[in-house]
Amino acid sequence: MKKLLIVESPAKIKTISKFLGKDFVILSTLGHVKDLPQKELGIDIKPSAKGDGSLDLTYTVLDKKEKVIADICKAARTADEIYLAPDPDREGEIIAWHIAGEIEKVIKDPSIIHRITFNEITKTAIEHAIKHPGVIDENKVEAQQARRILDRLVGYEVSPILWRKISKGLSAGRVQSVALKLICDREDAIRVFKPEEYWSIQGTFDFEKQKFTAQLSQINKKKADIKDEATALSIIDKANKGSYLVDSIKDSARSRSAAAPFITSTLQQAAYNSLGFSVQKTMQVAQKLYEGVPLQDSSSPVALITYMRTDSPRIAESALKEVRSFIKDMYGSDYVPGKSLVYAKGGGQDAHEAIRPISVAMAPDYVKKYVSADEAKLYELIWKRFVACQMKPAEYAQRAVTIAGDNGLVFKVTGSTLLFDGFLRVYNEAEESAEGAEDSEKVSIPKGLTEKSHVDLDNVTPKQHFTQPPARFTEASLVKELEKEGIGRPSTYATIMKTIQARSYTSLDKKKKFIPTELGMAVTKILTENLPKIMSTQFTAVMEEDLDKIAHGTMKRNTLVFEFYTPFSEDLEKFRGEKGKQTEVTDITCPECKKHKLTIRFGKTGSFLGCLGYPECKFTSNFERDESGTIKLVSAQAPKLLEENCPQCGKPLRAMVGRFGPFIACSGYPECKYIHTVKANFACPLEGGDVIERSWKGKKFWGCKNYPKCKFSISGEIEQVACPQCKKQPYLLKRFNKDETVTLSCPDKECGYSKTE
Repeated sequence: MKKLLIVESPAKIKTISKFLGKDFVILSTLGHVKDLPQKELGIDIKPSAKGDGSLDLTYTVLDKKEKVIADICKAARTADEIYLAPDPDREGEIIAWHIAGEIEKVIKDPSIIHRITFNEITKTAIEHAIKHPGVIDENKVEAQQARRILDRLVGYEVSPILWRKISKGLSAGRVQSVALKLICDREDAIRVFKPEEYWSIQGTFDFEKQKFTAQLSQINKKKADIKDEATALSIIDKANKGSYLVDSIKDSARSRSAAAPFITSTLQQAAYNSLGFSVQKTMQVAQKLYEGVPLQDSSSPVALITYMRTDSPRIAESALKEVRSFIKDMYGSDYVPGKSLVYAKGGGQDAHEAIRPISVAMAPDYVKKYVSADEAKLYELIWKRFVACQMKPAEYAQRAVTIAGDNGLVFKVTGSTLLFDGFLRVYNEAEESAEGAEDSEKVSIPKGLTEKSHVDLDNVTPKQHFTQPPARFTEASLVKELEKEGIGRPSTYATIMKTIQARSYTSLDKKKKFIPTELGMAVTKILTENLPKIMSTQFTAVMEEDLDKIAHGTMKRNTLVFEFYTPFSEDLEKFRGEKGKQTEVTDITCPECKKHKLTIRFGKTGSFLGCLGYPECKFTSNFERDESGTIKLVSAQAPKLLEENCPQCGKPLRAMVGRFGPFIACSGYPECKYIHTVKANFACPLEGGDVIERSWKGKKFWGCKNYPKCKFSISGEIEQVACPQCKKQPYLLKRFNKDETVTLSCPDKECGYSKTE
């Protein structure tokens, strides 16, 4: 009997094939095969007076997917059983639905088509899925269609208006625009923030030659609230004249429990905070761990983790039994709770388990011998978090000491002693420690200290502070905020981060924090003013909840679409009808005509100031904003002449800044059009041409000189030396780490060479 199994990613084929017999042929869809058309809306929506109406979608085959569909249909014609096994989520369901529709055109009996899903790529999971096949979940299909319709309506209808009102090439997105608004709102809050001064006072006390510190907490039975230096100095003078006794000692026990096993969003945050991985990188590495990586046998990939797109901390019973047995054998019975720990689920789909290792017996130390450095780090993080989540809490003895003076001043200190390490034996990553640990654990309280003990004030130290503005978002904190507000789904966060940067709506500062660009602020302002509903975090969160309802079968696709479309189309018509460009008029008078104010405009090279009197007055200028948001004119820098001469005409070369970043060109332009290029010491592996350094939006990369004919490219920095391990690759990828080390790695994943210096 011939059987056909269709998966979404080709990387799974090798991993799955070792579990199935020769009867099975395994093919891949290579992702989506069909979608709404690129150059037209593809949605025929006709609302009725009753609030419903008709809704038809037009799907087209994606570029280069005709052959994929043809190959699958050819194999399907001779198959006795067909198993559709794309990923177990909404996107996977629509892929299965599209492929089923194509297969049904070429076979006689549609009943041989089955939908199967599995949360992990193991022999047991695959065989169980095949023995218990199901059908395509039409509710999930409708949920995906609803999401796609909403996204297409916003993007397709709003983007052209932005082109007309701000600048060509802009885009809007249903979730992307709300995420951008969070960043812009935070920037506005930073700009209006006014720091306030306050002081803290710390006393160093002596008890039987044992020194310890305590913070001033009360002044004359009121909370210490010191606003200026003069007050602080007067309190210090008062403190030095006092006599002090221990007023109270309170002992208590405190326990600290492990965090829940990873779901997609918490993995993204932890990988960013602990490993410095971007959200996109985390998902890419996790995908490889899920699909399978070669270990001892390079020809046989092994899946290491469960499905990495999940909103649920649920753990399979078999995994719980294994990890509890592992903890007992490895760390002892004292570390095993009386029963398995269950973690509460928040919102989301709860379609899959938490992210966990397929087997805890596959220890990180063993795995890292065979996988890349990034894969090893992420696997270790997942493994430790999972094991720790089923271990007993850490236990502390906590002591709070209050010291009272005869001058009305009260100092307090709290210290903790770790009595039982519990889950900390396995997992104590920085991001969890930051949330759960306290500075008190580092405090030392003298032995023998009792109530009414006399203590001597050794010295008292004042410290000036200023309240801090809200922090800009990092990828990790933005993910946390998106999840808290119910915006989007964790599986979409990587795309959101990528889009808002690729569209030049945001940039990252040196600390990798999001800063909205002038363009991003302008787009957010105009959308918030004209389309307030789609920019509302609450409205967007409700949309996500309704998409979940469709997936669960408690709401119909068309109901949600028409509820959204009617008010949206009304707002859109008003927005579309308003004439003129959207501009932010500054309070700066044009220095040239002295008649009009300057306004922010957008061009090919970014934002600039222009006179409102244009075209009569053609004054333009670069500008910058200070921390408070105040705009200042910036004089354009003249091109810097270099000592090196042009190899073509002999005139000096000059450093320039163009649309795509800095470059070096001949000062004799336009007569001489020479542009200096940095050439690699190896040839393009695809065409044999020169590989040169290029830049795009300020970021450097390497690419073939024959682009666009040849699309070979290398992202980021490289070391122009051959890989010492495989000897095949003429260069190594170069990554700068947070700890100021540099990692060199082979671009060939099968080679796996990596070295950190």
